[in-house]
Amino acid sequence: MDGSTLLILSIAIFCSGYMLYGRWLAKKWGVDPSLKTPAHTERDGVDYVPAKPSVLMGHHFSSIAGAGPITGPIQAAVFGWVPVAVWVFIGSIFIGAVHDFGSMFASVRNKGRSITDVISNSMGDRARTLFTVFAYLTLILVIAAFASIVADTFSGFDAEGNPIKVTATSASISIMFIIGAVVLGFLMNRFKLGSVSGAVVAVLVLLVCIVLGIMFPIYLSESFWIVFIALYIIVASVLPVWILLQPRDYLCSFLLYGILGAALIGILLARPELTLPGFTGFESSLGYLFPALFITVACGAVSGFHSLVSSGTTSKQVDNEKHMLPVAYGAMLLEGILAIIALICVASLYDGGMPDGTPTQIFAEGISTILSGIGLSEYETLTYSLIILAVSAFALTSLDTSTRLGRLLLQNLSGPREGESNVSTIRKNLSKPIVATMITVGAGIGLALVGYQNIWGLFGAANQLLAVLAIMAVCAWLGNVGKNNKMLIVPMLFLFACTLTSLATTMWNKINILLDGFDGAALAQTLLAAFLFILAIILMKEGISTIRNGSKHNPDETR
Repeated sequence: MDGSTLLILSIAIFCSGYMLYGRWLAKKWGVDPSLKTPAHTERDGVDYVPAKPSVLMGHHFSSIAGAGPITGPIQAAVFGWVPVAVWVFIGSIFIGAVHDFGSMFASVRNKGRSITDVISNSMGDRARTLFTVFAYLTLILVIAAFASIVADTFSGFDAEGNPIKVTATSASISIMFIIGAVVLGFLMNRFKLGSVSGAVVAVLVLLVCIVLGIMFPIYLSESFWIVFIALYIIVASVLPVWILLQPRDYLCSFLLYGILGAALIGILLARPELTLPGFTGFESSLGYLFPALFITVACGAVSGFHSLVSSGTTSKQVDNEKHMLPVAYGAMLLEGILAIIALICVASLYDGGMPDGTPTQIFAEGISTILSGIGLSEYETLTYSLIILAVSAFALTSLDTSTRLGRLLLQNLSGPREGESNVSTIRKNLSKPIVATMITVGAGIGLALVGYQNIWGLFGAANQLLAVLAIMAVCAWLGNVGKNNKMLIVPMLFLFACTLTSLATTMWNKINILLDGFDGAALAQTLLAAFLFILAIILMKEGISTIRNGSKHNPDETR
């Protein structure tokens, strides 16, 4: 099969999924355009601010995409392109998009509160606390990893002190994006730009940022960028969303749309041959197909991180309930298309062995090679560089979104419960935005400096466990308010089985390493895997009991 056939088939499947299953979900759940959303009823000018659907789509897609849908499919391609493609199709339509849509819908119907509050209302405070702590620690790990990755990507010098133009240019363009976003945010709010005029201005600002970034690369050390990133995400986390978060993500989304558009045209015209075998076997360097495939391909099929974005920032900006379907369900399917494009890239570069380089480099090489096949060979180097720059920009976008989510979770955990009047001084201070932000950033940057790599190997399982718990929370809430939740039962149980099997396998492998002698990384991963395994059992037991018997607290739907 060639890449264009797979791409056309993918688009047809995703469009059918949106039109049939997505709309069916909206009807079954009772999405109501006549109801006022929390962006209006709870509006505070900081986190609760209504956004145009195009701007909201830009924020949401930029926040959930990043490098995830690129990295997972390329790594999982060791099983062959068929298993990866099938999982992306099924996962995106029936699990990932439902997970994202359900998380956003439940949040919007609960005054824009996060998925943790949905759990509290349905399953009680203990489940809420356990989930919040787990989600917060996961975000700390994300901040640590992305801060380290972005600082390394922005560093203008190699290990020997030689200047690197590509990374210096990447840093410069990203800084221009920040400045351009503030300008764009002011213009969109000051002059109330419409969808078309806003898009035109955004594209112009984007082009100016890219040109200036290329003209004036910034050569600074990695240590400088670590400090800069820490300061930036502190400011970005507490600023009103319309000043930086909304316009920056909207700006970056056009960069991603541009890459997607170029890749689509290139694949359809060049028709690259998929030289990678359709199926290579049930065992690979990643382990056995089950559960490795379903843990490795996360963002392209289902990712727990999405639930935090859907219920943490996006739900507070939904202008009308009818926008949730295209923004939540649609963005996940768009991410599925990105995952298929990444799969086509690695499958077309296969020459008897997997291509060398990081997943981002393979993705950039694949697209630039495909475009060179339709007469753009003289721009191959430029295309490659721009894709690397784009992925770096999205890594920074995911970083500041994760920081804001971490701040909201810590405030949620330490703030007063409903009806609680006597709150300790420590909890009052922790619930302050700047204090919660400083603690979150300090923990993330601190972990980046001491070495997040020792536990990063478990992030995939932790992320999918987060998805299991989010689906469970939405399932329990839907049942408690009398809505259809049966479509969530099978995805929840399947992901639960994948996660527990992955964690058990990790513990077994790491224990065998420890039996041969002390290994700090193996010990850390063993302990963390055991913690996640126990946490999963506790929460799933409570969740299944709630789903079967109804809520012990018998909550009423807020609207």
